[in-house]
Amino acid sequence: MKLEIETHRLLRLLAAIVAVTLFAIFAMPSHSATVSATGTFAGQSDHVTTGAVTIEKDGDKVLLVFGEDFSLDGAPSQTIGFSKSGEFDIKTEFAKLQSKSGRQVYEIPATIDVSAYDAVTVWCSKFAVPLGSASLRN
Repeated sequence: MKLEIETHRLLRLLAAIVAVTLFAIFAMPSHSATVSATGTFAGQSDHVTTGAVTIEKDGDKVLLVFGEDFSLDGAPSQTIGFSKSGEFDIKTEFAKLQSKSGRQVYEIPATIDVSAYDAVTVWCSKFAVPLGSASLRN
């Protein structure tokens, strides 16, 4: 019985190691990624949104990377897109927020011309309000 419990614990540990390794390989940009823009989130619509964000080019991919310090106080239907001059462009809404905190990596669809926008916005699609935006600078 004791051997079965230890074997089960070892298998859970190995599964966790494999999961972390796969995340490191597939979710993080490769060493060839170059940062093309950076920003820092500020809350909107009475929400607290903080942390760094970068836009990185990795080969043919353009990645949106939220820093480890990213945090959102919460809201329903949290999505991500881009804004220009303070106005969210609903056509750029491209992903659901993975988590309310921590590092997150999203691939920006090729159909979105990031250079046409001046901010990344965390958006509440249920109430059509911005939860926080990060002005982008090169």
